Amino acid sequence: QVQLAESGGELVQPGGSLRLSCVVSGDTFLRYAMGWFRQAPGKDREFVAAINIMARSTRYADSAKDRFTISRDTGKNTMSLQMNNLRPEDTAMYYCAARPGTTSSNMGDYVYWGQGTQVTVSS
Repeated sequence: QVQLAESGGELVQPGGSLRLSCVVSGDTFLRYAMGWFRQAPGKDREFVAAINIMARSTRYADSAKDRFTISRDTGKNTMSLQMNNLRPEDTAMYYCAARPGTTSSNMGDYVYWGQGTQVTVSS
Protein backbone atom coordinates (compact mmCIF):
# COMPACT_ATOMS: atom_id res chain seq x y z
CA GLN A 1 0.00 0.00 0.00
CA VAL A 2 1.47 3.33 -1.08
CA GLN A 3 1.46 6.03 1.55
CA LEU A 4 2.10 9.72 1.00
CA ALA A 5 2.96 12.17 3.75
CA GLU A 6 3.11 15.91 3.15
CA SER A 7 4.89 18.48 5.28
CA GLY A 8 6.07 22.05 5.16
CA GLY A 9 2.86 24.03 5.21
CA GLU A 10 2.62 27.00 7.55
CA LEU A 11 1.61 30.64 7.85
CA VAL A 12 3.67 32.93 5.64
CA GLN A 13 3.45 36.57 4.66
CA PRO A 14 2.62 37.65 1.10
CA GLY A 15 5.75 37.59 -1.02
CA GLY A 16 7.30 34.89 1.12
CA SER A 17 8.42 31.39 0.22
CA LEU A 18 7.69 27.86 1.37
CA ARG A 19 8.93 24.43 0.43
CA LEU A 20 6.48 21.57 0.67
CA SER A 21 7.64 17.97 0.78
CA CYS A 22 5.91 14.66 0.14
CA VAL A 23 7.50 11.42 1.27
CA VAL A 24 6.40 8.25 -0.50
CA SER A 25 6.54 4.84 1.19
CA GLY A 26 5.19 1.37 0.59
CA ASP A 27 6.23 0.89 -3.04
CA THR A 28 8.88 1.77 -5.56
CA PHE A 29 8.95 5.54 -5.98
CA LEU A 30 9.98 5.26 -9.60
CA ARG A 31 6.70 3.58 -10.54
CA TYR A 32 4.75 6.77 -10.03
CA ALA A 33 4.27 10.13 -11.60
CA MET A 34 3.56 12.68 -8.91
CA GLY A 35 1.41 15.74 -8.57
CA TRP A 36 0.44 18.56 -6.24
CA PHE A 37 -3.13 19.74 -5.87
CA ARG A 38 -4.71 22.29 -3.57
CA GLN A 39 -8.11 23.03 -2.15
CA ALA A 40 -9.17 26.34 -0.68
CA PRO A 41 -12.19 26.61 1.63
CA GLY A 42 -15.41 26.46 -0.34
CA LYS A 43 -13.64 25.66 -3.59
CA ASP A 44 -12.94 22.54 -5.63
CA ARG A 45 -9.59 20.83 -5.46
CA GLU A 46 -7.38 22.07 -8.28
CA PHE A 47 -4.21 21.04 -10.04
CA VAL A 48 -0.98 22.85 -9.16
CA ALA A 49 1.95 20.93 -10.65
CA ALA A 50 3.05 17.48 -11.79
CA ILE A 51 6.31 15.67 -12.52
CA ASN A 52 6.97 12.48 -14.42
CA ILE A 53 8.77 9.40 -13.20
CA MET A 54 12.26 10.38 -14.34
CA ALA A 55 11.75 14.09 -13.54
CA ARG A 56 12.29 14.98 -17.20
CA SER A 57 8.87 16.47 -17.70
CA THR A 58 6.88 18.86 -15.56
CA ARG A 59 3.64 20.73 -15.96
CA TYR A 60 2.12 23.60 -14.04
CA ALA A 61 -1.17 25.35 -13.60
CA ASP A 62 -1.11 28.88 -14.93
CA SER A 63 -1.33 30.18 -11.37
CA ALA A 64 1.88 28.33 -10.47
CA LYS A 65 4.02 29.07 -13.50
CA ASP A 66 7.11 31.19 -12.82
CA ARG A 67 6.52 31.02 -9.05
CA PHE A 68 6.43 27.32 -8.14
CA THR A 69 8.92 24.57 -8.94
CA ILE A 70 8.20 20.88 -8.59
CA SER A 71 11.02 18.39 -8.15
CA ARG A 72 11.67 14.85 -6.94
CA ASP A 73 14.56 13.10 -5.24
CA THR A 74 14.61 9.39 -5.99
CA GLY A 75 17.20 8.66 -3.33
CA LYS A 76 14.92 10.09 -0.65
CA ASN A 77 11.57 8.97 -2.14
CA THR A 78 10.54 12.58 -1.86
CA MET A 79 8.75 15.07 -4.05
CA SER A 80 8.94 18.79 -3.32
CA LEU A 81 7.18 21.98 -4.28
CA GLN A 82 9.17 25.19 -3.93
CA MET A 83 6.75 28.10 -3.76
CA ASN A 84 8.00 31.66 -4.14
CA ASN A 85 6.28 35.04 -4.17
CA LEU A 86 3.28 33.61 -2.37
CA ARG A 87 -0.03 35.39 -2.59
CA PRO A 88 -3.10 35.32 -0.33
CA GLU A 89 -4.94 33.40 -3.06
CA ASP A 90 -2.42 30.58 -2.65
CA THR A 91 -3.95 29.86 0.75
CA ALA A 92 -5.21 26.27 0.66
CA MET A 93 -4.69 22.72 1.82
CA TYR A 94 -2.00 21.23 -0.42
CA TYR A 95 -2.12 17.56 -1.31
CA CYS A 96 0.41 15.34 -3.01
CA ALA A 97 -0.77 12.51 -5.22
CA ALA A 98 0.71 9.58 -7.13
CA ARG A 99 -0.30 7.68 -10.21
CA PRO A 100 1.36 4.92 -12.24
CA GLY A 101 2.58 6.04 -15.64
CA THR A 102 2.67 9.51 -17.10
CA THR A 103 1.94 12.90 -15.59
CA SER A 104 -1.57 14.26 -15.54
CA SER A 105 -3.33 17.41 -14.43
CA ASN A 106 -6.55 15.48 -13.94
CA MET A 107 -7.29 14.79 -10.29
CA GLY A 108 -9.26 11.66 -11.21
CA ASP A 109 -6.16 10.05 -12.73
CA TYR A 110 -4.35 9.89 -9.39
CA VAL A 111 -4.62 6.77 -7.29
CA TYR A 112 -2.90 7.64 -4.03
CA TRP A 113 -3.27 10.79 -1.95
CA GLY A 114 -1.74 12.27 1.15
CA GLN A 115 -3.63 13.90 4.00
CA GLY A 116 -2.58 17.42 3.07
CA THR A 117 -0.57 20.26 4.55
CA GLN A 118 -2.04 23.70 5.20
CA VAL A 119 -0.54 26.77 3.57
CA THR A 120 -1.80 30.15 4.75
CA VAL A 121 -0.60 33.35 3.14
CA SER A 122 -1.53 36.36 5.20
CA SER A 123 -0.05 39.46 6.74
